[in-house]
Amino acid sequence: MFTRADLEAREAATLAPYATLSRDSRGREYPEPESETRTAFQKDRDRILHTTAFRRLESKTQVFLNVPFGRGQGDHYRTRLTHTLEVQQVARSVALMLGLNETLAEAIALAHDLGHPPFGHAGERVLDALMAEYGGFNHNTQARRIVTRLEDRYPGFPGLNLTLDTLDGLNKHDRAGLGPPGLEAQLVDAADALAYTAHDLDDGLRSGLLTPEGLEALPLWQELLSRVPVQSPHLTERDRRVLHRELLGWLIQDLTAASDSAIRASGVTCAAQVRAQPERLITYSAPMRELLAETGVFLRENLYRHWRVEMQVEQGTRLLNTLFTAFLARPSMLPPAVRARAEVDGLPRAVCDFIAGMTDRYAGEMYAALVPPAPTL
Repeated sequence: MFTRADLEAREAATLAPYATLSRDSRGREYPEPESETRTAFQKDRDRILHTTAFRRLESKTQVFLNVPFGRGQGDHYRTRLTHTLEVQQVARSVALMLGLNETLAEAIALAHDLGHPPFGHAGERVLDALMAEYGGFNHNTQARRIVTRLEDRYPGFPGLNLTLDTLDGLNKHDRAGLGPPGLEAQLVDAADALAYTAHDLDDGLRSGLLTPEGLEALPLWQELLSRVPVQSPHLTERDRRVLHRELLGWLIQDLTAASDSAIRASGVTCAAQVRAQPERLITYSAPMRELLAETGVFLRENLYRHWRVEMQVEQGTRLLNTLFTAFLARPSMLPPAVRARAEVDGLPRAVCDFIAGMTDRYAGEMYAALVPPAPTL
């Protein structure tokens, strides 16, 4: 049986010199014994996997609402959980090819979207506006708040007591004075964009809100079609799956090759040197960055702002505004644990935490309880 020391030695012997080694972890905020049979990052990954917040991702929106407000909902669109698992798969695959610590990348990937509220980015915008006087709301900050404070699973400390390495990977944007994160965290950030670009195109086609004809002017789509022998615009469901698979492979190949080149050119020989670099080293080629930027604009204009999606956004917006206003006005409707949190963090933040933790379905049920349908005449 391999011990933690054996696993750490295997990492040191097989990973690239610029990878983040478990034995070199920066430790935890609250000292505790490490496992005898798992590395520190394996322990982080396992703790994240068993959280309530992770299970709730199954019923949280990616693009299409995960609550049956009306016709047109489907069981096959990506949810926040399936997105997370796709990011994990991409990050782990590329980490293995680059010699990075795939377990650390996996842990960061599993936790990176824990802070998303119901109804996707629309829900995030609503909560940020409602919390403008109280510090705002950001899903990255909320993910860190969940794993450091809100998950109540251990008697000796709040949250999960993850390693500082994993926590640093969740600090995606507010990095003033910190420099770039480690390569594993950089990789998860890139894998996130890769996964949602590919699967949002796929879900858009599946839904019919995007069409092959409408995609023909998109440079990334043109290049993709040149790589796959399918007959556009008459795509079968199998064709769509083949295109999605080819797109994923193409993006992963480009990300891996460009990142390998950037790492070699930088001359870094250890993880500490990565953080001293002026720019991130996990990157795409320049042509691919341009293609992805164009695709992002296309998706924003043609899918995320499609009128049918906007209808769903409006439903979610009204729902969250109603819940927030009602709970703030009548805190007695809140569960005891939320009222206790309000004594520590203030009522607005406690209400925000409560709503942000809801699944789409639970938020819909709470709304229906507050605003029952009008009687039929």
